[in-house]
Amino acid sequence: MGIDNESDIAANLQIGPTTLGMVRIYLEAEGVDLPLDFDPDEAEEIAEEIRAAAVAARAMSTKKGSR
Repeated sequence: MGIDNESDIAANLQIGPTTLGMVRIYLEAEGVDLPLDFDPDEAEEIAEEIRAAAVAARAMSTKKGSR
């Protein structure tokens, strides 16, 4: 499976600070409990990547709607 393929997998995503000053992204799906800890600088880089992907996705959906 690649990043550009759709999936029917349902998951729960939680994001928050830890008591040790890290940012935790916690992913829970059937048979998977995955805590991912990042320092604040890494978390901000991830947030920037998510924002950029949202902008690109929005542009793609706008192009599809104008056909």
